[in-house]
Amino acid sequence: MQRLIALLIPTTACLLFALATQAADKKNDPTGSWTWSTPGRDGNARDVTAKLKLDGDKLSGTISGRQNDSPIEDAKINGDEITFKVTREFNGNKIVSSYKGKLSGDTIKGKIETERNGETQSRDWEAKKS
Repeated sequence: MQRLIALLIPTTACLLFALATQAADKKNDPTGSWTWSTPGRDGNARDVTAKLKLDGDKLSGTISGRQNDSPIEDAKINGDEITFKVTREFNGNKIVSSYKGKLSGDTIKGKIETERNGETQSRDWEAKKS
């Protein structure tokens, strides 16, 4: 009987740890549609939508643009930290935007850094899950 109890205690502890880890992973799952507003060139705000998918530890997705959706690149999630890049082309110039944020429930808050013509601009980013 003592041997059985000695086996059950570590086994139960491992099972509880695995379940807690799985629950934490699901808590930080960014899968779904996320929306936010960004200032447009004409001064009017426009809505942007990101569709993200977490498959195991691989993050993928797209972000809406003026004419089409752009795939996200170099996407990573580590705990509640999420990062990815989006490359768009405008008038023959590549524009790379780097997104960094902290995932908390149905909100991602962070910064977007955009490199254009050799200059980097930074702005706050707050996306809501829709």
